[in-house]
Amino acid sequence: MSAARAATRTVPIVALDLETDPVREGWIATFARPGSNVTGLFQDLSQIAGKWLELLRTAVPRARRIAVVWDATTGTAQLDAMRDAASRSGVGIELVEVRSWAELERVLGAPPRTQVDAMVMLSSPIVRNASRQLAEYAVRHRLPAISPFRPFAEHGGLMAYGPDLTDFFRRCAAFVAKLLDGARASELPIEQPTRFEMVLNARSATVLGLVLPGNLLLRADDVIR
Repeated sequence: MSAARAATRTVPIVALDLETDPVREGWIATFARPGSNVTGLFQDLSQIAGKWLELLRTAVPRARRIAVVWDATTGTAQLDAMRDAASRSGVGIELVEVRSWAELERVLGAPPRTQVDAMVMLSSPIVRNASRQLAEYAVRHRLPAISPFRPFAEHGGLMAYGPDLTDFFRRCAAFVAKLLDGARASELPIEQPTRFEMVLNARSATVLGLVLPGNLLLRADDVIR
C-alpha cells in the first residue's frame, strides 16, 4: 500500500488492508471522506489483539508465556496492543520478529527458541500466505495457536479469528465498480469489516490434549471435527 501511494496521488487506489490505520499514516483525511486517491477497506487489527489473547487463553488457561509472530514491516500497532493485553492478563511474550518470507522460513525450520505454552500470529500478508506452514509448525511442536486467518485452522492450527475475507474481497469489488461508474475515490467512504468468523479445529485440540470449553464451541462459526 505504501508503494502504491508513493507511486501516484491521482490514480484511484482501492485498498484492502488489515494492518494499517490509514488516517494515522496520512493516506486519508477521514474514513467518511478520504479526501485523497485512496479508498477501499481497512481494518486495523490492533483493535482485536486482545480478543486473540482472550480466545487462546480460554482454550488454554494454563498459558503463561506466549510466542507472538510479528511481521515488523506492518508497523507496531498490533504488537503494542498485544503487549498491553498481555500485561493486563499477566502473560509473558516471546517475540518472533520476521520481515520476509525467507526469515519466516528460518523460524519454521527450528524449534521455539524458549519454552512457550502457546502462539499468537499477528496479521500480515506473509502470515496469511504461510497459513499451512505455520499450522504444520504448531502441530509439530504441539503449540496451541491462533491466527487471524481461517486457512490456519483448516490446515490443523487450533484456532482462527478474524474478518471474513471472502466478504472483504467481495466488497472490494464494489468499490472498483463505483469508480468505473464515475465516483471519486476522495468521496467514497472507507469501509471496515462487519463480519468476523471464529474457526476451531477440534481434532487438533484432541491431539494437544485440550478439552475446549462448551461456551467457546458455542461461539464458534465453524468447528472442524
